[in-house]
Amino acid sequence: MQNLITRPSLAIAKKLTIFATVFILLACGAARIGFNNGETVSYWWLNSYVDFEDEQKPWAKHHIDDLFAWHHKTQLREYVKLVTRIQHRDLTTVTKADLLADYEIGRKEVMDIADKAAPDLADLALSLTAEQIANVEEKLAKNTTKFRKEYLSGDKASRQEFRYKKMMKQAEYWFGGFSRAQEQKLRALSDARPLNNELVLADRMRRQSELVTLLKKIQNEKPSKDATTAMIKKYVAAAMDHFGNKEQQAFFDGLTDANAGLVAEMMHMATPDQKSHFVRALQDWISDFNRLSAKAAS
Repeated sequence: MQNLITRPSLAIAKKLTIFATVFILLACGAARIGFNNGETVSYWWLNSYVDFEDEQKPWAKHHIDDLFAWHHKTQLREYVKLVTRIQHRDLTTVTKADLLADYEIGRKEVMDIADKAAPDLADLALSLTAEQIANVEEKLAKNTTKFRKEYLSGDKASRQEFRYKKMMKQAEYWFGGFSRAQEQKLRALSDARPLNNELVLADRMRRQSELVTLLKKIQNEKPSKDATTAMIKKYVAAAMDHFGNKEQQAFFDGLTDANAGLVAEMMHMATPDQKSHFVRALQDWISDFNRLSAKAAS
């Protein structure tokens, strides 16, 4: 929701923790490719941070496969219900409250996945070496450097332009092209959203710092699996709530609210062709969910 929309409400799983796997990224066509090849993408993504040792690789692949199997067997039919409900909405009457309710469903889905994954993540965290934790720290630092370059360069106007273009790329995936008049209205709505990239960076760096501290604590103290699982769950919950930082919480809540308002207006202005495009895009996801669910059940 902080990027654009509910997508449709299933889009916030990727970066809960360094170990969170990519399940339900509904932002663009590339994300569909990731979802359909989730086990491979997730292993590749995780390995890019950790750099698995030879004896860890089979374990990691096995548990990622198991997690996706659970997800496909137990979660996808509920996703089909949700996306079908969104698909059949009258877009002219969608409210900001409707979209915020979808977002909350998405948050719950993420927490359910994190809760299921936590015991396996505990095993992985307990197996990490000091060198691998240093690899994680280095990768996070590189990500921060990239974020600074993309989001903290230029003046406010250039940052607004950058954000607007990213938003429109997602919007065009869902609705197709927009008229000049529509683009002008969307640009005004985009620019009206809260913008504080320095605060976003601070939240990001806090999340990363807390993660590295947690990994080092686990590596040094070697707590039991149950204790490590509890520590991971506590970290995920705290990260979701910005570690109790009221300023950051207020900013992200305001941004979520503004994003919901923007998307509601986008839906209201949709032409018949754009609505048809939206329905088809959602149907592609429904078909994928049904196919993966049936495959997991066979």
